[in-house]
Amino acid sequence: MRADIFCRVVDNYGDIGVCWRLARRLHAGRGWQIRLWVDDLRAFARLQPEVDPTAARQQVQGIDVIRWGEHPDLLPGDVVIEAFACDPPAGFVQAMRRSHPLPAWINLEYLSAEDWVESCHGLPSQRPDGLVKHFFFPGFTSATGGLIREPGLSAERDALQSSHAAQQAFLSTLGVPRADHARRILTLFCYPEAPYRELVQALRRWPTLVIVPQGVAPGLEDAAGGEVQIARIAFVTQPDFDRLLWCADLNFVRGEDSFVRAAWAARPLVWQIYPQQENIHLEKLQAWLARYPAPPAAHHLLRAWNAPATGTDWATTLDAALQGQAWDAWRQSASDWDAGFAARQDLGDALADFCASLTKTR
Repeated sequence: MRADIFCRVVDNYGDIGVCWRLARRLHAGRGWQIRLWVDDLRAFARLQPEVDPTAARQQVQGIDVIRWGEHPDLLPGDVVIEAFACDPPAGFVQAMRRSHPLPAWINLEYLSAEDWVESCHGLPSQRPDGLVKHFFFPGFTSATGGLIREPGLSAERDALQSSHAAQQAFLSTLGVPRADHARRILTLFCYPEAPYRELVQALRRWPTLVIVPQGVAPGLEDAAGGEVQIARIAFVTQPDFDRLLWCADLNFVRGEDSFVRAAWAARPLVWQIYPQQENIHLEKLQAWLARYPAPPAAHHLLRAWNAPATGTDWATTLDAALQGQAWDAWRQSASDWDAGFAARQDLGDALADFCASLTKTR
């Protein structure tokens, strides 16, 4: 199967993060020939250093990377995937109309746990020009497209998590100082609105190593102190980001791609959903919490992290969620939640099968 994936980098690298994972998943897992069209190659290069931000066309890990624009000689493949309603170039859409048979056109939507997603997943949208676009929704149930997860992920993760020495060796390659067994490791990847200063202030009495990317949470070091140690790291490739999450006891993540990868760490996570006007993101958070089987103290922490203006007592909130039976229950529920998804079809296979069914009826 030949596919074109179109991605506009809106902000915060989340869009290109999802698209690059999907491209690699379909190429490696299903043998698809992929062309990935990206409008901001400099942002892409931060996530994948092999990318040359000045090249109009290049191949990276077997995937053709195309700078967004008009390329009349590049004809559509069997499948066209536009990520998050990004609208492929007009010339390419015209070429799609001239194709025989017409390509399967997929609009890959944003992740949501809301109930309405199930009724919209897979629906067609007939255009006046004869093209048909199908909506494909990632999600948390079998009535959605699922979540991207590579074969063999669990085994690779378990091997690293079972060896403290291997974890320390990996972290040292990122420039992270050695942490003793008594020190909790926490990753912090958040939007500027997050109450990260209050978080590290409340952590001061607990031996904690906080690993945070450069440019994220400015001024964090000024708020830290006591038993909290801050380690700044450069942006890393997606495989190394996964390993970083596997090494942590607790992962604070933002957006869609990082959230899914933190879930596959089988460790407690705190998800900051992209903030929206009128607190619409809190409705999305509540929809996910209804599906996430963590204890009430963890749910309270997640709500507080996404609504920083509520005047949360962070010391009390962390005490309740990160100690004793609540912490043990959270760790177990995170492991169980991961295991449940590991037994299901992932988004890569679900999307490939869906596209195969569409191409058979053309």
